[in-house]
Amino acid sequence: MVPNSIQKYIVKYLVNQASFSELDELELWVKDPINKKEFIHYIKINFAIDYHLKKFDPNKTKNKISRLILEEESAVRRVKIQKYYKYAAILVITLFATVYFFKDQLFHAQLGNDIVLEEINSNDIFPGSDKATLTLEDGSEITLKKGNNYKTPHSNSDGEEIVYHAKYNNEKPKEKNYHYLTIPRAGKFQITLSDGTEVWLNSESKLKYPVTFNDGKPRVVELIYGEAYFEVSPSSLHKGAKFKVLHKSQEVDVLGTAFNIKAYKDETSIYTTLVEGKVEINIENSKQKLAPHQQLRFDLNTKNSIVKEVNVFDEVSWKDGVFSFEGKTLKEVMKILSRWYDINITFKDKTIENEEFTGVLRKNKTLEDLLSNIKNSRAINDYEIKGDLVILK
Repeated sequence: MVPNSIQKYIVKYLVNQASFSELDELELWVKDPINKKEFIHYIKINFAIDYHLKKFDPNKTKNKISRLILEEESAVRRVKIQKYYKYAAILVITLFATVYFFKDQLFHAQLGNDIVLEEINSNDIFPGSDKATLTLEDGSEITLKKGNNYKTPHSNSDGEEIVYHAKYNNEKPKEKNYHYLTIPRAGKFQITLSDGTEVWLNSESKLKYPVTFNDGKPRVVELIYGEAYFEVSPSSLHKGAKFKVLHKSQEVDVLGTAFNIKAYKDETSIYTTLVEGKVEINIENSKQKLAPHQQLRFDLNTKNSIVKEVNVFDEVSWKDGVFSFEGKTLKEVMKILSRWYDINITFKDKTIENEEFTGVLRKNKTLEDLLSNIKNSRAINDYEIKGDLVILK
């Protein structure tokens, strides 16, 4: 099985976002014959791509990344004189191929070194960024965003994540202090809890957690709403203490694992997806265990739950800077985009809302880039941007 850290590098490699050090580490891992087989299998299963289309070549990727950086820096300079162009890198989303399916038609993204230029207009809406509001135990609020540093005796933030110090776990506070981390629309943020558990929070999410955990006692956090990906510090490192994620409609018991929970306020279902390890979900006085690559969907209206096998890449790629859609309706796709770009979307043609769309898109592109690519796949006939309103036709 491909380790989580290597999966991240593979995803970044495919979308030309890996750092040179990450490519070096991936190259070292792939050199092992057993790992190479795992690498090929992982790509075929998760991306439906034949490995023979393009051999793993980290040096060539480094050169391509360097060219992309130079192209984008050049584009930024041209913005200042309002005469600039930008290649549609969305059409070379992966180094292999990105396949789009819509209405039983197959469309292939252009491969190789071809660059498609398109003019950027004033309607461009830029993607979200690292930002959050930290609410302290006394109710005061701290704005966290890129470029702003924040430090206390028990935590520090560089504006892209906040880290709580493990040494404070051994203290015996008179009362447990809780912090809240709220992520707005068009935002994302990462947090490392004092036990070493890492949490990625998606746009429009809110997490409640203690500043410290008491050794040997259950480690409990609450996802009030939104979406979060957890990589939990094993209970073996904390005197057997289990990790629990609470939500008003369910409770997840964890031993040491990686999983994703999606529980948005404007959705009627909660989705819990297990990447690896073990979890047990308590809902309505019943318990359900999940195996890796399984997802439990709990319908808040009917109170029914369904467990099914899923492609975990589609479910968790958001934390690595990628939108991966497989068989999603356009309505679902647009709801996700609306959170990341903080926009409102309406369908002029209501008949296309439930049409299915499959594709992989980079989250660091402008909304114009993504909509143009969706239009090129013939998923929509046209679109119009008016301020923060997008009209699909």
